[in-house]
Amino acid sequence: MGDLAFSASTGSQGMAVAAIGLLGIIAYLLRRRFRVEGFVLVMAASGAVSITLVAVGWHGFPGLAETGSLLLLTIGVLRWVRPLHTAVVLSLLSMLTLQVASGMRVAGPPALPIGFMLFVAWATAVGIGSYLRYQIDRRERTVHAVRRAERLELARELHDLVAHHITGIVVQAQAARTVAAQRPDTVMPALDAIAGAGTEALTSMRRLVGVLRAEDDPARNPGVTFHDMRLLVERFATGGPPVAFDIGQGITEASLAPEVLTTLHRVLQESLTNIRRHAPGTGWVQADLKHGDGGVVLRVRNHRSATDPRVSRLGGGYGLVGMTERVTAVGGHLFAGPTPEGAWEVRAWFPPARTA
Repeated sequence: MGDLAFSASTGSQGMAVAAIGLLGIIAYLLRRRFRVEGFVLVMAASGAVSITLVAVGWHGFPGLAETGSLLLLTIGVLRWVRPLHTAVVLSLLSMLTLQVASGMRVAGPPALPIGFMLFVAWATAVGIGSYLRYQIDRRERTVHAVRRAERLELARELHDLVAHHITGIVVQAQAARTVAAQRPDTVMPALDAIAGAGTEALTSMRRLVGVLRAEDDPARNPGVTFHDMRLLVERFATGGPPVAFDIGQGITEASLAPEVLTTLHRVLQESLTNIRRHAPGTGWVQADLKHGDGGVVLRVRNHRSATDPRVSRLGGGYGLVGMTERVTAVGGHLFAGPTPEGAWEVRAWFPPARTA
């Protein structure tokens, strides 16, 4: 009869430990949606089982699934949960949960070495989670620095852009004043030109000032032409793979805003630089600027080159951050990634061109 009761108690204890292990596995599988909630639930259930087993006089070892899920969830909490003090508190609670499980469930001399092994496993998990968090924080700081550098550059470019427009306004106003006495009929067209230049200056200034004030925005440098883009391509081709660069029909410099022209040049420059740096084995490069999706699309493709694993693993290099900043600033969007044909493509879309 005693053996039967012992078997029943052992079976009940095993079921309780297995249930906690199953709960831990479910919490780990759903960690992206319920990271903190699932972690807290597993710790609470583990602590409740430990107290219950001691209350009824049962003893045993913490389950592998229970322990493993707590350790893996600890790594995820330290890596992703913000703010930091919340992640630290949760990780300390996980250590307490593991020590309670070993101290209360294990009877006799084995309790001390098992508790020590669980502490070492927890410390290892904390080390892994902390290192992964450090890597994420370092990348976020670097991305922030890149964006800040783009905005500071835009502050310098803002002076040149506005000065360019204002100079034109002043020149036309002086010309209108000069000819007003001799040829009054030319004054009205001159005033219209002044009004148009002033509107254009205000539009560009508002766009760029908005970029400087935003945490996540950017764009430009007056004076960039298609000739500059062709020179850029030619210089790249002299020391690298051949480049085919094509500008579609109907796309002229006059049809593009100055900040869009500058952004096009910047995206092309950064794309070619990335090819030289990350894909030295590229067979050839295809670049074209054409109408598409109701706007203008710049596409740069490098063929016969493998994707750089560092860029893919980190979700893009910091040069892509700067490009995205500038494209977004002028109302466009940017894509960078592999194509179904096996090439790597950077595609930047810009809003509809203005009328020439």
